[in-house]
Amino acid sequence: MFLDFTAFPTWVAVSSSPISYFSESNPAGKIIVLLLFASSVAAWTVMVWKFMELSKLKKINTMQKNSLSGLNSLIAVAVSKNPTIDSTLSKVFHSGLMAYHSEVRLFGNPQTELTRNRCMKNIENAMSRELSRIGLYYESQMTTLGSIVTAAPFLGLLGTVWGVMEAFGGVAKGGSATLQHLAPGVSGALLTTVAALIVAIPSVIGYNYIVGYIKEMTLTLENDASELAEKFEAELCQDESNLR
Repeated sequence: MFLDFTAFPTWVAVSSSPISYFSESNPAGKIIVLLLFASSVAAWTVMVWKFMELSKLKKINTMQKNSLSGLNSLIAVAVSKNPTIDSTLSKVFHSGLMAYHSEVRLFGNPQTELTRNRCMKNIENAMSRELSRIGLYYESQMTTLGSIVTAAPFLGLLGTVWGVMEAFGGVAKGGSATLQHLAPGVSGALLTTVAALIVAIPSVIGYNYIVGYIKEMTLTLENDASELAEKFEAELCQDESNLR
């Protein structure tokens, strides 16, 4: 049995829009296209929201770094019981400051090298724990975006294979192998692949960009935290020398 290609131009003229392709898809293909549409909305929501959030945090962290750099003493800053912390750098600084005051409250001012080292270790551990929590916060929702990037092409492939399988199955049952009977089902099946690529391409670009942005912000925050730790240590050494 041979395919009748004479019907091809007529079919193209009748069916050439995404809506018509969608109507020609099988039920599974339509469900997959709708899932991909929902995934696209979710991906764009995550990308836009995450980029705006990280950009805001980066700007606030820069302002907070300038503010901390202008302080004569870090350990002299009063600890608030209910601090209003609007930047991740402030959280790191506050965790170190809390560790210092906790050490002083328990053991008094560090007056020897041993007590100073113990105090610095507690400060660095507190700041390190806060950095880990912030790292998780930076990466929140990225699992959702990464899942969409990974799953979208496979959903599209599933819809295409399923649609082509049904199209050929329908031709086999009907006993007619003309292109006019086969092409609508195949085009509807291929729509899922097109939809998957439309979802996956911008999502993977956005994902890679945001991951790079998070790495940059994480590295910057770690460097700023290291500078704060060095300043804490310098002030403790200065206090020790003054006591002598």
